[in-house]
Amino acid sequence: MTLLRSLTCAAVLAASMLAPTFAQAEFKLDPRFTDTNGDMVADTPSDPAKQLDPDTLIFAYTPVEDPAVYAKVWAEFLDHLAKVTGKKVQFFPVQSNAAQLEAMRAGRLHVAGFNTGSNPIAVACAGFVPFTMMASKDGAYGYEMEIITYPGSGITKVEDIKGKKMAFTSETSNSGYKAPSALLKSQFGMTAGKDYEPAFSGKHDNSIIGVANKDYPAAAVANSVMKRMIARGVIKPEQVVTIYKSQTFPTTGYGYVYNLNPELAAKVKEAFFSFNWEGTGLQKEFKSAEPPQEKFIPITFKDTWAVVRQVDDAMGVSYTCK
Repeated sequence: MTLLRSLTCAAVLAASMLAPTFAQAEFKLDPRFTDTNGDMVADTPSDPAKQLDPDTLIFAYTPVEDPAVYAKVWAEFLDHLAKVTGKKVQFFPVQSNAAQLEAMRAGRLHVAGFNTGSNPIAVACAGFVPFTMMASKDGAYGYEMEIITYPGSGITKVEDIKGKKMAFTSETSNSGYKAPSALLKSQFGMTAGKDYEPAFSGKHDNSIIGVANKDYPAAAVANSVMKRMIARGVIKPEQVVTIYKSQTFPTTGYGYVYNLNPELAAKVKEAFFSFNWEGTGLQKEFKSAEPPQEKFIPITFKDTWAVVRQVDDAMGVSYTCK
C-alpha cells in the first residue's frame, strides 16, 4: 500500500506539552500508565483513591467549526448519559485538538470523541480508552481522506498542487495531515515546504469552507465532514472538486479517561450502547454520512486503529509526553 510506505516527515505537534519524536518504534504508553493485559490502553488504577468519580461528567466532541451546533446535536445523548450514570453532564466546546488532549490529560475531561488521527496520542499521553464509534445499522463504518479543490483553480490532479498552497487541518489529524502528507511524499514525491506551501486551518470545516470560498487552492479533508456540511447547506457540492480519495479509515473514537471509576465507566459504556438514535439530533446530523452513522458499535484501539498506527509509522512518528 503506497500510503503506508516508510518515509520521514518533519511533523510538528500543536500541543506544546506533547512532543513527537521521529523514529520507527513500537507504540508505547506514557510511563505513568500501565498496560498489564496488552490491550494497548492504560489500565484503571487499582487504588480507589486514584480513581475519578466526579459529580459532573464533562463530555467533548472533536473540534468543529461551530461547537454550539454540536452541543444541540449531542443534547439528547447527553441527557441519556446523565440518566444512565446518575451524574450531571456538561458539554465542553473544545476549540482545538490540543485543548482536548490537554483537558483529558489534566483530568478535566472524562468522556470524549477524539478524531481518527488524535486517538493514538490521546491513548498514549492522555489515558484515553476508546471503546466505540459510529456505524450504520448493518455495522458498516469509516470515511476516506479526500484532496479537494475548487472549479477553475487550475488543479485537476494531485501533481498540479506543486508550487501552490495546500491546506491541512492540524498535525494530529489523520485525514487532515498525516495520511495526505505520507501520500504526497511516497506516491507523488512532493514534500511540504519544498514542493508546496502547507497551511493549517485548525479544523476540517475551516479547510472545506476555505476551498469553497477559494481561500485555499487545495485541502486534505475527511469526506464524512464534507458530506455533513453539504447536507446542512453550509457549502454547495458544486463549490468543491475531489482529485484524490484514499482507502477507508475508522471514524471518531469515543471513550473515557483511564482512571474513571470502573462502575461509572461501565455505565458510560451502557449509555452509548443503549442510546436510541431515532428522531434525535445525532441521527439527523450523521445519517448523511456514507455509510450512514446510525448506532454505536464496539471497537478496540488495538485492532481498529492498527491502520492509523501504520500511517504514523510510515511517517516515522512516535510520541513522548511531557
